Amino acid sequence: MRCPCGSGEKYGNCCGPLHRAERTAATAEQLMRSRFSAFAVGDRAYLLETWHSSTRPAVLELDEAVQWRRLDALATTGGGPFHQEGTVEFRAHYRQDGKPGSMHENSVFCREDGQWRYVRGT
Repeated sequence: MRCPCGSGEKYGNCCGPLHRAERTAATAEQLMRSRFSAFAVGDRAYLLETWHSSTRPAVLELDEAVQWRRLDALATTGGGPFHQEGTVEFRAHYRQDGKPGSMHENSVFCREDGQWRYVRGT
């Protein structure tokens, strides 16, 4: 199956290894894409693991009626292999109750214990 993140790669070679903790995200955008894929496949554990400890919720409930379909990465600032912080602007497309929808967010990421973590989105 193709990876939900939109890379064009197979899930098993793209976000799958991150979800299985075989490797970690090298950039903030890669983490954001892997988190989108985690929403698409319902991987709550990965979403919580990659959430910054200062903003991580105690429990994460996913709405099973929402089917995440496509991700458009729109812009990034920082977030590279040698940065400590970065932002990723994206639009995520979904279907809910048979109707299409989308959400637009500018997400903030920073490194915690050497790993990229999601901090918050606006």
